Amino acid sequence: MIERLKAALDGTGADYRLDTPRSAVVTLPGRRKLATECGLILEDHALRVEAFVARRPEENREAVWAELLRRNGKLYAVAFATDANDDIHLVGRLPFTALTAEELDRVLGQVLEAADDTFNTILELGFKSSIEEEWRWRLSRGESTRNLEAFEHLRPAD
Repeated sequence: MIERLKAALDGTGADYRLDTPRSAVVTLPGRRKLATECGLILEDHALRVEAFVARRPEENREAVWAELLRRNGKLYAVAFATDANDDIHLVGRLPFTALTAEELDRVLGQVLEAADDTFNTILELGFKSSIEEEWRWRLSRGESTRNLEAFEHLRPAD
């Protein structure tokens, strides 16, 4: 089974490493979320897909959950879910019979798109106060604000 997963991964050209005899981790490069690690775990009759997206929101959790639920209806093969700590993940399962390079590429593309497209929204809704505090702290110390550019609209007025 792992040989079939390796062949499919090789066919996608994805950057991956074998993690255990029954799993691999694929690194998906993004724009907003710099990288998403996607675990592919072989089960008896399926391939489980798991990718961490963001930590548990500090605030406005209901707004974050509502946004993710709205997006779930548009996703292919994966869905947003939370773990026991309320951290946000993308999860899904593919029948082992569907494991081809083309199908795996489509699913990995969906994981990357979903994680990357929602990342700043999750941060803004769930961590707005922390982002605003980070702006204040960096500006007061003359620190770089380069990685806050996506949240320029949260910059405090001078």
